[in-house]
Amino acid sequence: MTTTRIKSIVRNVVEKSDGAPQPFIGLEDVEGGTGRLLRENLSVKAADDSICHRAGDVLFGKLRPYLAKALLLKAPGTGTSEMLVLRPDPRIDARFLLYVTLSNPWLEWAKATAYGTKMPRTSWELMGNFRIWLPSLEDQRRIVGFLDAQTMRIDLLLQLRDHQIRLVEERSGSALDTAFAGSSHTPTRLKYLLAEKSRYGVLVPKFVDDGVRYIRVNDLLDLPGRADSLARIPAELSAQYTRTVTKPGDVLLSVVGTMGRSAVVPTELAGANVARAVASLRPMDYVPSELLATWLTTPEFLRQANDATGSDTAQPTLGMEDLGNFRLAWPTDKRGLDALTQAAGRIRRQRREVAQVLRRQTALFIERRQALITAAVTGQFDVSTASGRNVTEGITA
Repeated sequence: MTTTRIKSIVRNVVEKSDGAPQPFIGLEDVEGGTGRLLRENLSVKAADDSICHRAGDVLFGKLRPYLAKALLLKAPGTGTSEMLVLRPDPRIDARFLLYVTLSNPWLEWAKATAYGTKMPRTSWELMGNFRIWLPSLEDQRRIVGFLDAQTMRIDLLLQLRDHQIRLVEERSGSALDTAFAGSSHTPTRLKYLLAEKSRYGVLVPKFVDDGVRYIRVNDLLDLPGRADSLARIPAELSAQYTRTVTKPGDVLLSVVGTMGRSAVVPTELAGANVARAVASLRPMDYVPSELLATWLTTPEFLRQANDATGSDTAQPTLGMEDLGNFRLAWPTDKRGLDALTQAAGRIRRQRREVAQVLRRQTALFIERRQALITAAVTGQFDVSTASGRNVTEGITA
């Protein structure tokens, strides 16, 4: 199988904008790995450092190329200079070129040629040497038709899995609300379950290589798993925020922007500190930390958080006084507390197990999609013999 350097059939066009307002495409507008826009209504910008493009061009993100941000353009406009504008000559179909830029060999080449550690990027000078298999235009279009049909089937399966995961979350949330609203529970306010007032964390962090571990909102997704890779701040800065220095069993809660993300501080993170967007809650000795953290993820909590922040004009920010006055039903004795803890644990466990299965299937779909694209644009199989059947068969629907 013969190959050719891509620069012999594709040009990288660098045409600066004249500054007139035009639709603008940034890296954040392109979905990684799919070749799709994330939103239809693009922002309009008047920037003379934008790069012009036209219909039929293919964009590829040279910044962090492993994100696989590629897009076939349907209309003229401008975009960020962090994307290569690739203009195919008549020997290569633009849609075929798009699939090439989504294939594993292209992405591996992009990653191998990227330079810089924190902000790796590649360049056309390096990408232009990538060798591409170039069948006839007729065969290119046959491959594109095959890939369009197969990726559409996989995308429908991905949408179904996303919907199923949302249903699992909704049903689990409803079950938790029911469990916490037990008839034997007594209405109370959150502040009466805490040993101290809840507090915001460090306002303006300064990061260092060796210092106090610093917990941010995204870290709450897997706090034990991220313990060794957390950012660090100077010890003297942490000392200015002693009330949010963590102890095992503290409950951490996202209170700016994203609501309803919580975690319990594990033993290995004693002495860490938290970001301004994270509140630190220290439960009474008789209050199970995991149970309190669970309530902070329930639909009932989110309803109250929405009511408390609904008037915010910018980023929703939950005030500590409002948080302390949140209402919840809580068991009045140890027997009731043990029963609720077991019920909540069972609901969480079932939600986690089902969601893990669905997410594993999602990962398989994405892997299958990538493998199909790679095999088709590199000539690993004849699509004319496969185009009449669904090659996604065998993947559980």
